[in-house]
Amino acid sequence: MVKEIKENEFSDVIKEGKVVIDCFATWCGPCKMMGPIFEQVSNEEKDVKFYKLDVDDAEDVARQYGIMSIPTLLLFEDGELKNKSVGLKSKDEIIDLIK
Repeated sequence: MVKEIKENEFSDVIKEGKVVIDCFATWCGPCKMMGPIFEQVSNEEKDVKFYKLDVDDAEDVARQYGIMSIPTLLLFEDGELKNKSVGLKSKDEIIDLIK
């Protein structure tokens, strides 16, 4: 299951374990297309936590991680950025990102 977080929750959710953040905006067409795919992967990959972050409400995070285009997926392990992927992704591409 994917939970939407706010900017002030960001540092807490990435602290422990493997975490994927879908950086999106409500007005973004490709983001809307990737939402159900991201949700499907979250239901299958039980050892990873999945979150969505609206970059329009999280400008500091967007600036810190150089998010210039959306959707952008950020993969963290124990608070450290391990991977970053920009653009609409298929289910298999998301799974490859987190493996």
